[in-house]
Parts: sequence; C-alpha cells; structure tokens
Amino acid sequence: MEKPIFIAGPCVIESPELLATVADELVRLNRKYGIDIIFKSSFDKANRTSLRSYRGPGIDNGLQMLADIHSKYRLRILTDIHEAWQAELAGQVVDVLQIPAFLCRQTDLLVAAAKTGRIVNIKKAQFLSGADMRYPVEKVRESGGNEVWLTERGNTFGYNNLVVDFRNIPDMQQFTTTVIMDCTHSVQRPGAAGGKTGGDRRFVPAMALAAKAFGANGYFLEVHPDPDNALSDGPNMLPLGELENVIKSLLN
Repeated sequence: MEKPIFIAGPCVIESPELLATVADELVRLNRKYGIDIIFKSSFDKANRTSLRSYRGPGIDNGLQMLADIHSKYRLRILTDIHEAWQAELAGQVVDVLQIPAFLCRQTDLLVAAAKTGRIVNIKKAQFLSGADMRYPVEKVRESGGNEVWLTERGNTFGYNNLVVDFRNIPDMQQFTTTVIMDCTHSVQRPGAAGGKTGGDRRFVPAMALAAKAFGANGYFLEVHPDPDNALSDGPNMLPLGELENVIKSLLN
C-alpha cells in the first residue's frame, strides 16, 4: 500500500534556528518510518488578521532560509505564494507551491504557479464546496501544470469557527489523485483571539484519523516546538514532540 504524503513545519519562518529544529525531527521521522515528509513554512503571511501581526522575513530572506534547509537536510520544501510575481522566484527554490485558500480562485496566481513546472497544492477556500474545486484545477492544468494537489481545510459560516465536511475529500478526488487534509488549520477559530486567530489543537489527531477514514492521500500538519509562543497560528499548531504519534496512527 502506498504511504500517504506528509507535509509538516512551522506556520511562518521565525528564525533559522526554528527551521533547523523542526528539520532535524522531520529527518529522524523520515528515516524511522521510511516516509518523505515535505518541509513547510511561509516566508510571508499576507492574510494575518491584524496589521500588527508578524508576517515573516519576506521573500528574499525567507527563500534563502528554505534553500538552506533543502541543501542541508535534503528535504522537499513547500511554501505559500500570495502574488503572481512570487511564483517564479519561489519555484526556483521549492518543490511545491501552495495557493492559500482565500486565493484559490485568483487566476493570475494559479497560472503563474502552473508555469513554474512545480507541484501546485491548492487549498480549498473556506467558502467553496469540494465540487467547486474543479475549476481551480482546470486553470492550473490548462496553463501547463502537470501535478495538482487539493487540500481540505474546512468551511466557515462566520461566528469565528470552521466546520469540516469530510465528503469534500472524495468529491475532490474526482479531479485529482491527491487530496490532502489540513489537520491544523481546520481546527482554527478565525479571528477569535482578539485580533488574531485562535484554535483548538486537541482535535488535530482526530481530524487526521477522520480524514484517513474518508480516503485522504496525505496530511498537512503545522508543528512548532513551543506553539504557545509561536508568532503565527500557535493555538492550532501541533507541538513538535507529538508529531510522531500522529504519523504512527496514520501509518497503521
């Protein structure tokens, strides 16, 4: 049986030291379980709730730090892009370009990502159904993108919460062979923490197992050695030390 895809890393690049700490653990888990965890972190979080929230080191410094992780640890790399001009630069460094959920219908962004030749992972918008994701996939493929992944991360109806309809997973598998479950962003409570997003990481392992039952092909797990003091999305990030148990449960 083919092993699932795993994507893991801190929400945003905070420092080279943080990236190295996480990368060391991912390499250990890859060797122990014979898997290939893709390292994830963002050079810019352009969609923070507040103007005062930390966004990241920016594209130049951020991509250099991600390139250093790839060079030293030989991990595959995923990062988000928010504007079309970022695609070419990021595509020179990373293996997977991720389209944020709120931007999944932005045609120029999808076309630019497709033209890099990299894998394009499109997060399903919080306001769309799984069936709606046919059209972002078509935009990428018709623009030359050969491999397109889709990621489920829940739906919002306002009121600072998300609801996950796991039927979206088989619905999206009609358009692509790879559907990922975002197990950490799906437990967010958007804007519910006084100018920033809250969340409840207790439910991350259950989200992953429920997605497995619905046939998910992979799992996206943001992790941090000290999530309570993380600079972005701490309440829904998984403590780095708990990642192994979640992976074990998904491999059984």
